[in-house]
Amino acid sequence: MPCGAAALQLSLPTCAFNKSSRKPLNFRHCRFRTVASSSSSSSSQDGDVNDENRAGNGRNQRQTQVILVERYGNGTAKRYVVDDEFQVQTFVEDELIGSVSDSSGSSHFNNEKLSWLPDIVKDFIFPAGFPGSVSDDYLLYMLLQFPTNVTAWICHTLVTSSLLKAVGVGSFSGSTAAASAAAIRWVSKDGIGAVGRLFIGGRFGNVFDDDPKQWRLYADFIGSAGSIFDLTTPLYPAYFLPLASLGNLAKAVARGLKDPSNRVIQNHFAVEGNLGEIAAKEEVWEVAAQLLGLGLGILFLDTPGLVKAYPVLATTWMFMRLLHLWLRYQSLSVLQFDSLNLKRARLLIKSHVLHSIVPGVVDCNREENILIWQRFMKPRITFGVPLEEMISGERAAPTVKELLELYAKEKYILVVNRQISEFEVFVSFKVGATSISVLRSVWQAYWLHANRNSLGNAFDQLTESRLEMEDRFEDFIQQLNGSGWDTNQMNLKVPKEISLDELNPA
Repeated sequence: MPCGAAALQLSLPTCAFNKSSRKPLNFRHCRFRTVASSSSSSSSQDGDVNDENRAGNGRNQRQTQVILVERYGNGTAKRYVVDDEFQVQTFVEDELIGSVSDSSGSSHFNNEKLSWLPDIVKDFIFPAGFPGSVSDDYLLYMLLQFPTNVTAWICHTLVTSSLLKAVGVGSFSGSTAAASAAAIRWVSKDGIGAVGRLFIGGRFGNVFDDDPKQWRLYADFIGSAGSIFDLTTPLYPAYFLPLASLGNLAKAVARGLKDPSNRVIQNHFAVEGNLGEIAAKEEVWEVAAQLLGLGLGILFLDTPGLVKAYPVLATTWMFMRLLHLWLRYQSLSVLQFDSLNLKRARLLIKSHVLHSIVPGVVDCNREENILIWQRFMKPRITFGVPLEEMISGERAAPTVKELLELYAKEKYILVVNRQISEFEVFVSFKVGATSISVLRSVWQAYWLHANRNSLGNAFDQLTESRLEMEDRFEDFIQQLNGSGWDTNQMNLKVPKEISLDELNPA
């Protein structure tokens, strides 16, 4: 074994058959532990697979070849090995030492500085791709912002206690126990709501750039649900704290969805880079509407008999809330984004595949359904699928090699899922895939869906779809540019959980 190669230690003595959660497979799996790894030694590792196989299993003397490595976001990798009898084995490696170093000095510093932090925590508190996806001053700013916000909320708690005393709950001259207890309960309600914002920011932070219109509308739906809890507190005064806390939690989740979505929408308006002014002027509109709404609300409350009975109050609220949701939908419907997200890309590709025409920005945004998630659109496209779930059967090894040859010029591999009656395609992206790779895979998927009943076997369909894409995709891009779409700004994200590294292209 060359000295530059990674040392492998067999952690399981035998190979075993594995079953995928979606369909049965006939791959043989062995698990290895990578004690040290470096990107420069990958070729040496590939050449040593035969030695490792023979060391771990003396009866196996067949010639083997590593054709593909499937890399996972958690640092592990799976090597696909084909022997001279065309059987596929997979070797899973647990990398104990990182194999890729960042070329940026500041990014490398950030990685070392936060090496003690678990990956799950990093994914929760930092943007995807950190530190490469942010500026160099991001981490220091956030580290200083955190204690700044802590002190602000300490002040908020103390001020809340003072406000409660001012309205008669306790007094400065007498016992402050009542005011302190009331303040603690009130702040606890706010704290439960803050948990909702924490969850949304950590779990869904990477979705707002893709579809801000959808998430802004969902924010209002969830906020409306939170208001229902508040509205029921007069009916169950003994449960004021849990009901108010649930209402605060729902409204905090809504705010966690609303604020990032609003920022994306504001950035869309700022065509001259005047984001700060756009945000300030939107605040003017919002405050003016707030003052008018508060005035009309007070007028309703002062109107004799209008909200005297609780059923009348609840009915009035329901009517106004439905009107609010309808107006929100109308306001979001008029937005005309010229950037491509997956939902708009699907609409554009469908039109081009069927009619060789790309709709303009206005027509596409008008056709876009704000409410529906793109995953429920037809045809169904599943990204980031493990290779084992894409192929199976006795011809596994030939299938892998055929796919590698077919997609040698692409940064993805696409197959049709034959295990279900409904049309579905699986896509797995290679190392170095970009938004264009996602766009090309979607175009191929729509062409396959449109011609699924007019072609021969599965591989012939894939071959024909690739040829069609090669012939027509350039026209699709030209029509995008001619119709006013910004092809330099595509919110088509490549899944980072799984990526394929093609070592020995067919």
